[in-house]
Amino acid sequence: MLNTKVAHNVFARFLLSGGFNTALTYVLYLVLLNSLSYQISYTISYLSGVVLAYFLNRSLVFKAHQGLRSILLFPIVYILQYVFTCLILKLLVDVFSVDQRIALLFAIILFVPVNFILSKKIFAHKNFG
Repeated sequence: MLNTKVAHNVFARFLLSGGFNTALTYVLYLVLLNSLSYQISYTISYLSGVVLAYFLNRSLVFKAHQGLRSILLFPIVYILQYVFTCLILKLLVDVFSVDQRIALLFAIILFVPVNFILSKKIFAHKNFG
């Protein structure tokens, strides 16, 4: 069974690394909005964030690597997140007229708990919660 203090530390590292990753990719998104649609801007910034997230989760958050398993499964989590976030982004921008510069932040926040649970399952050792 996973120690509660360890679980909180892992989640705190997940939030910090995710916050760092989100900040970088959000800045990229805003820059790209100057010349591209919000959908294309999000796609490019998102793909950049997936690569960064993989290395942050592997080396800083979970401090584990499950070999080929994590390499193959990690993109699946982010494909799910991408589809979910695109749908929420479209809904917020096109239906609810939320400013496209802030709509992405709402969409990202909604997926944080799911992302953590799935990422933990991919990177963590079998005895990890």
